Amino acid sequence: MESIRLRLDVSYDGADFSGWAIQPGRRTVAGVLVEALARLVGADVPLGLTVAGRTDAGVHATGQVCHVDLPVETFAELESSLLRRLAALMPGDARVRAFTPVPSTFDARFSATFRRYEYRVADTVWGPEPLRRNDTIGWVRPLDVGRLNVASAGLTGEHDYAAYCKRKEHATTVRAITRLDWRRDPDGIVVATVQADAFCQSMVRSLVGALLTVGDGRRDPGWPSTLLALSERSSSVTVAPAHGLTLIAVGYPDEGDYAARAEATRRLRA
Repeated sequence: MESIRLRLDVSYDGADFSGWAIQPGRRTVAGVLVEALARLVGADVPLGLTVAGRTDAGVHATGQVCHVDLPVETFAELESSLLRRLAALMPGDARVRAFTPVPSTFDARFSATFRRYEYRVADTVWGPEPLRRNDTIGWVRPLDVGRLNVASAGLTGEHDYAAYCKRKEHATTVRAITRLDWRRDPDGIVVATVQADAFCQSMVRSLVGALLTVGDGRRDPGWPSTLLALSERSSSVTVAPAHGLTLIAVGYPDEGDYAARAEATRRLRA
C-alpha cells in the first residue's frame, strides 16, 4: 500500500508523562500520540513513529519533531481535519501543532542537524512563579550570569562528554555543542540555551547541574571544562531537575539533503 510521510511538530508539558518513548503501564507522549492516530487510521496501520529526540520523564517540548507514515488514501481523507481531530483525541498536555508532507528520505531523528534546549532557573528568594512551577526550577543561591557564561565557553565545540552522560554500550559520547550560553530575562529568570548536533542521555541536565555550581560561586569557572578529560561519568556532577528543561527547536537541512544527512549521522553514531 502506497504511503505518505508526514512531519509532525509536537509540543507537550512533560510533568505528567514518563518521557517520550512508549513504556508498558506508563503514560508517555508517544503513547498518547499513537493512541490518537490509531483511532483515526486504525490500530493495524504501521505508523513507523520516529522522533527527533526521546525526552526524559518530566522534560517539556515546544519544538519536538517526529514523523509517521500514513496510507495515501487515508491521508487524503484526513488532511483537511487532521489537526482538529487530533486536538479532540489527545489530552490537553500534548498537542500536534502542525503537519507537513515530506519526502520518504526525511528521518526525524537522523536527518536532524541540531537540537536546541532551554533550561529555566529562578534564583529569587521566593522561588518560581506558581504558573511557571512546571517548567522552572528554584535555586536558593543567587546566580551570576557572567560566571555562567565564562564557564560555558569552555564546554562548546566537539568533545567527548562522557563525564556528563549516561553511557550506553556501543554508543559514542562525542558530541558537538554549537551554543551554550545564559541570559537573565526581564522577569528575572535565568535561562540557559544549549544547542548541539545531538545529546546523549542526561547530558543537558548534567551540564546545567555543573554550571549552576559555578554560577552560585561554589566552583571555579574553569572546573566544568576540566571534566572533559574524563572517560567516565563524573560523580561530582549533579543532574539538574528534569522539569526545568524544554526542547524548543530541531533543525533540518534542505529537502534534497535529508538522505545524505541521515546516512552521515548513522555512520557517526555507530
